[in-house]
Amino acid sequence: MSKFSSIDYIIFIVYFFLVAGYGYWIYSRKKNKGESETKDFFLAEGSLTWWAIGASLIASNISAEQFIGMSGNGFVVGIAVAAYEWLAAIALIIIAVWFIPVYLKNKIFTMPQFLQTRYNETVSLIMAIFWLFLYVFVNLTSILFLGALAIDNIAGGGYFHIIIVLMAIFALVITLGGMKVIGFTDVIQVVVLIIGGLATTYIALTMVSERFGLGHDVLAGFTTMMKQAPDHFKMILDKPGPGSSQADINKYLMLPGIAMYFAGQWIVNLNYWGCNQYITQRALGADLKTARTGILFAGFIKLGMPIIVMLPGIAAYVLYQDGALQAEMAPGGSFNADNAYSAILGFLPSGLKGLSLAALTAAIVASLAGKANSISTIFTLDIYKKYINKGASEKKMVNIGRLTILVAMALSVLLTWKDLLGIGGEGGFTFIQKYTGFISPGVFAMFILGMFWKRTTGAAAIVGMLTGFLLSVFFNNYAPAVFGNETWIYTAFPNGKGGFEIPFLICMGLAFAFTMLVMILMSLAGPKINPKAFELDKSMFKVEPSTMVLIVVTVLLVMALYVKFW
Repeated sequence: MSKFSSIDYIIFIVYFFLVAGYGYWIYSRKKNKGESETKDFFLAEGSLTWWAIGASLIASNISAEQFIGMSGNGFVVGIAVAAYEWLAAIALIIIAVWFIPVYLKNKIFTMPQFLQTRYNETVSLIMAIFWLFLYVFVNLTSILFLGALAIDNIAGGGYFHIIIVLMAIFALVITLGGMKVIGFTDVIQVVVLIIGGLATTYIALTMVSERFGLGHDVLAGFTTMMKQAPDHFKMILDKPGPGSSQADINKYLMLPGIAMYFAGQWIVNLNYWGCNQYITQRALGADLKTARTGILFAGFIKLGMPIIVMLPGIAAYVLYQDGALQAEMAPGGSFNADNAYSAILGFLPSGLKGLSLAALTAAIVASLAGKANSISTIFTLDIYKKYINKGASEKKMVNIGRLTILVAMALSVLLTWKDLLGIGGEGGFTFIQKYTGFISPGVFAMFILGMFWKRTTGAAAIVGMLTGFLLSVFFNNYAPAVFGNETWIYTAFPNGKGGFEIPFLICMGLAFAFTMLVMILMSLAGPKINPKAFELDKSMFKVEPSTMVLIVVTVLLVMALYVKFW
């Protein structure tokens, strides 16, 4: 690892011991207080402050797929990929105002529990298994792969497998302490990742300004990027017409212009932030005011995330087009857009390189820890306690939770070892969004109708879940071939592999629309009175004036950003 100096090693080691030591201190304090083992391990009930909840949400969300995958998409597409971040801020407002009150009023602690309470045990069990497979085989694995890929490139190559194991061990140190340890160590993690991420962006922009003879000037670097790559600063991509290059078609397949805002982007964000154990778990153990403030705080931070996860990718594109970064973008002769972030990191000066590596590691480890804890929570509370050992003691469940974490992490290491899922083949961020999107339409339809329409039945939920999944597979893989490419002329595009493909965000919208229709028709054919429907009242959704100010400011900022880059 000759690219690192002594100061880089020192900074990284200090970061490691700071996080591990702080986590152990929190763990020791909670043990001395004699807190409920299961509630503390799985939920940290009542102990997370609003700023800890918000920071933990960001630390768990911003991981390798953002730093590496979104920078890669920034290299290929540009600022349009920021839609995932800026619309997330609006989605978090919706979650804070309308979703969280429903969860807390009905004492929901896991997403499968929501499905059992609102629908039936069958829906809960099926989805618990679905989520476990998704979290282990898609999320944990992709986070490990992309993180190890980036750090290996920074280190000069040859350390990929060692890095996988070391990151998994680091995550285990934090995860085995439970959600309270994760929540509070995430505060350190998010501070590190933001400072380190900003340092990387600063260097990236100054590299551009110096490359074009404008001195060491951040603003000049940003202005130069806009001039050198104007198409990379358009939020809405133009629809490819006859004679369009395959490169432009590939961009549209990834982010299909204005069409993605009709359903796909909203389903991605609302399902991720509102129906995802991995995310909502941080807020489910708090009171409404604390949970709501923490979620809105996270939404406000999301507005600035493209600065640290996307701009380095655009900077790498400008430098690459100008003749720089050729070797860094294609280590070993194999070009990969996901190398954009690590290519920039390689040029950081001593000290900042260690800080940025710590930031990247913080993002990876925080996401691994949060995801592993959610896997443990779902398996222990929704499968083991209900079906395997109903009389399990609190100590037994915590031990099973820890064992589940170890097994899940070991599986993800094995899958990552030789990229058995082919994550490196289509870009990390797109891989995660696409394959998570197979279940998102059905899951989001179940949740949104279950919360706000009393007529929705358990039978409709089961059919909707299966319909959403099958339609997602159909629209993604078979629709153009079945109906003919002419039928899909406005949605299907050549994929460069001898066939046609519908952008996955449009596929998601189509699958969601048909799933909603099926569920509504089935529910209308069922009983008019559903005893399992949630009782809602308007007082649940009231927002305090101070909270409303934060909401208005966030919305106005999102609108201003879209107007600027439309």
